[in-house]
Amino acid sequence: MNDIYYINGTAYAGKSTMVKLLAEKYDGIACEENYHDQLVDEKLDKNEFPCLCYTRDLQDWRDFIRRTPDEYAAWLRGVAKECEVLELRILEDLKKQGRKIFVDTNISIETLKKISDEDHVLVMLSDQMVSVNRFFERPDREKQFLYQLLMQEPDPESAMANFREMLMRANSKEAYDTFLHSGFKVLLRDDNRTVEETMKIVEEMLRLKK
Repeated sequence: MNDIYYINGTAYAGKSTMVKLLAEKYDGIACEENYHDQLVDEKLDKNEFPCLCYTRDLQDWRDFIRRTPDEYAAWLRGVAKECEVLELRILEDLKKQGRKIFVDTNISIETLKKISDEDHVLVMLSDQMVSVNRFFERPDREKQFLYQLLMQEPDPESAMANFREMLMRANSKEAYDTFLHSGFKVLLRDDNRTVEETMKIVEEMLRLKK
C-alpha cells in the first residue's frame, strides 16, 4: 500500500482537513472522517460488528446519551476495532485505481506498523480538553442532534456532565500518550499556525512531492 497515507490521532487535530487538502493537491482520493460508513448498512452482520450495529439498530437515542462513561469508552474501543476491518476492505479496493489515497483513519498504531512505514503515517494531536470543550461547536447534524437530546433530559446539567465525562474517557491521557510515543511522526495542534503552514509541514513529514 505504498500510495496510501494515513493520518491518525485525536479529535480536533485537523486530520480531515489535511486529508481533504492533500487529496485535492495531489489528485488523490480523500477518505475523510468515518468513510467506513459506506459499509455500515442493513447488510452488516451485527454478530460480527456489534458496536457499529449498535447505532444502526438503535431504537431510542436517549439510551446512547444515558450510558456510563465506562460503557461509552468500551463501545468506542470496539468501534475502532470494527472500523479497522472495514477500512482495510475499502482501501484494498481503492488502491486498484492507482492514485494516492489520504486517510483519516481508525486503523490502530499496531496495525499501521505492520502495513505501512514512517513516511506514510502521521499522528496529529490536540489537547484532550479541546475535544471536550468544542464538541458541540461544529454544525454536524449528528452532534447537534445529541445536544438537543441532552437538553431534553429531565436534568440537562447532569446529562451534559455525564456526556462530557464520556468525552474525557474517549480522549484520555493514556490514548494521547499512546499516539505521542507511537514511533511515527507527530504534529501537535497549534492555533497560531495557519492551515497553509500546517499543510506544508504535513507534506514534509510525509515526504510528498508534486
